[in-house]
Amino acid sequence: MPARRTAKPTLGALLRSLRSQHGWTLKEMSRRTGIPFSTLSKVEHDRLTLTYDKLQQLGERLGLRMSELFAEPEHEPPAVTARRSVGTLENAVRVNTKNYDYYYLCTELRRKRIIPVVTRIRARSVDEFGQLVRHSGEEWLYVLEGRVDIHTEFYDKLSLEKGQSVYIDSSMGHAIVVGEGCEEAIVIGVCSSAQDDQLHEIISAHGEPAPGDATEGGSSRPGRG
Repeated sequence: MPARRTAKPTLGALLRSLRSQHGWTLKEMSRRTGIPFSTLSKVEHDRLTLTYDKLQQLGERLGLRMSELFAEPEHEPPAVTARRSVGTLENAVRVNTKNYDYYYLCTELRRKRIIPVVTRIRARSVDEFGQLVRHSGEEWLYVLEGRVDIHTEFYDKLSLEKGQSVYIDSSMGHAIVVGEGCEEAIVIGVCSSAQDDQLHEIISAHGEPAPGDATEGGSSRPGRG
C-alpha cells in the first residue's frame, strides 16, 4: 500500500491549531493579539500571510517565541531521527525584511539543526543594505538566479554568479546584495546553529521590514518585483 501523503501546515493551519488548542474564537484571538479579525481570517484561509512585525506582535501578545509560530505544537514526537519533510515554495512561510524576502521551507519540523531557506535579495549596494549583520552559526549559500556580492568584515568583496556558492561563519559581519548590473538575485541557503530560536535571531539581525513592505496578499514565489 503506498504511503499516504501528509499535508504540510501553512501559517494559516498553524494559527488554527494554536487557536483550537486554547479554545479561542477568531474574535478572541483578534482581541488578544491586536490583529484585525478580517486579517486573521484571511491568514487562516491561506489568502494572506503576515509581515515580520505582525508575526513579532503575535508572538509577543501570546507569549510565544518566533520559532513556535513556525511549528505545530504538541503533535510532533520528540525523536530527532527518521524525520522527513518535503518543502516547496507553495508551502513555504514568507517573511519580508528590509534587505531580503525569505521563504522558509520545512517549517513544520521543530528544533531543526539546519534552516533551509530560499531568499530574494533586495538591497543593491552595501550602502543601501546598511550595517553588516551577525548571528550565531554558519551558513551556505548557492546562487539560483542573477549575481550577488558578498561583503564580509574580514575579506574583500566576493562576487558570485549563478551556480556558484559560498560557506561562511555567520558570526562574522556580512551582507549579501544584488551584483552590479543585475536586476535581481535569488539564492538558496542553509543556516545551522545550536541556538534553539535561531529563526528569530536570523530575521531580527536584519531589522524591521521597510515601511509599506507588506507580504499580505503578495506572491508566494520569489521573483521579479
